[in-house]
Amino acid sequence: MRDLSNILEPVLLGREIREVEQAAEGTLMEKAGSFIAEFVCGTMHGRRVLVLVGPGNNGGDAFIAARHLKSSWFDVTVVFAGEADWLPKEAAQARLAWLDCGGVCLGNIPAGGKWDFAIDGLFGTGLTRQISEPYRSMIDALNALGLPVIAIDIPSGICADTGTVLGAAVLASHTLTFIAYKPGLLTSDGLDHCGKVVLDRLGLSEAALTRFQGWRTGPEILGASFNRRPRNSHKGSFGSTAIIGGSCGMLGAALLAARAALKLGSGKVILCASSILAVDPAQPEIMIGDAQQVMEEGASTIVVGPGLGKSDAARVLVDLALSSRLPLVLDADALNLVSGDSALLQRLKDRCAVTILTPHPLEAARLMGCPTSDIQKDRVNAAKHMAERFGCPVVLKGAGSVCAFPDGTWAINTSGNPGMAAPGMGDVLSGMIGAFLSQGVAPEMALLCAVYLHGAAAERLSEAWGGEIGMTATEVIDRARALLNGIT
Repeated sequence: MRDLSNILEPVLLGREIREVEQAAEGTLMEKAGSFIAEFVCGTMHGRRVLVLVGPGNNGGDAFIAARHLKSSWFDVTVVFAGEADWLPKEAAQARLAWLDCGGVCLGNIPAGGKWDFAIDGLFGTGLTRQISEPYRSMIDALNALGLPVIAIDIPSGICADTGTVLGAAVLASHTLTFIAYKPGLLTSDGLDHCGKVVLDRLGLSEAALTRFQGWRTGPEILGASFNRRPRNSHKGSFGSTAIIGGSCGMLGAALLAARAALKLGSGKVILCASSILAVDPAQPEIMIGDAQQVMEEGASTIVVGPGLGKSDAARVLVDLALSSRLPLVLDADALNLVSGDSALLQRLKDRCAVTILTPHPLEAARLMGCPTSDIQKDRVNAAKHMAERFGCPVVLKGAGSVCAFPDGTWAINTSGNPGMAAPGMGDVLSGMIGAFLSQGVAPEMALLCAVYLHGAAAERLSEAWGGEIGMTATEVIDRARALLNGIT
């Protein structure tokens, strides 16, 4: 995997954040608290603020922010339910500074209090256990107030490494995160709890973050992967993509994949459907072929799985695809067939040619032989383990899709919305990946670009219609084509 640190924002796990903090010079806590206060002064409305302070360094940030806000004539109510003697050294100093400036610490949120907004400084990136009392009740009480909430680093109760809720979690309107993004802000439940995320590096250089292996995908990935096409081009210049699938009753899945491959730039697209089909009347440019013949004669890329079914004939096609030396995208029923067949699993592991897997959580669980809940409780690790086990790039689809690679690198996708929870979206994605591979884009970049562009197209559709309800996979194809043309 190429180094993407000069293109994409890094994403760090909790232990990696602590490594950076330990190596940093100067007091990062004072910088974080000052940034929070500056953000409040420049962004929030009203002067009455409730500050919840926890028992760790996150609480120290909150104490410093409270002190700065008090000096700026805000009416600050601080609630600290921890034990002062157990605070880390810097956080203890921050508490004393708050008390020295005339601040007061309450033990509970006062009944009947009136505030314009709140600051959540209960727990940060070090939290890995379930929230216990009295903090669970404080989180529930804060959420019940219905105030805008600024979370420090990550909403309290969200696991920074996984994005899962640890019993209870703050619903923030803003999250001010420091040093680097964390996985919990970008995937799983974190997406519904963090609100608008604002990053401040606290003065650290980019060089301090380049040795880590996670990134956050953005539009920059497209500009780094596609160039304007030469004028001296022909359809053979952009490869050929074979789509294998479309059994009886599921022909639409294969058609969606084929249309996506065509409109996202593949020079030729051959649809090899199990159902009888002479032509795609909506897209007659798509060729119709025999799967075995196409694999023997050689397309540039094979996409197998959309609407394939799980018959004996389908298994034979998957076996042929795995035996080929062509780049291969395994999707949908192809993944289900492989996961239930030890011989196919071994073929996948032994394969030398480029292979990309595109499972949703249930398909990933079947491949890994575990419950779906195990996949979802740590999506980054699940994707990394799949990439390592099968020796190929993987995208674990879902809220904050995770792309992982055999060398241990990974990225969380930042585009997309709930409108994509609709039929055919995965088929379109597989066709897009196939198209990019056929055009000669490196496998890792083809995956990252397709996943990002797929979600970005859905976002543009939502903006155009004022909402996400009723979005279709067909419409995503056309909007993705428009976006891609806009950067090439």
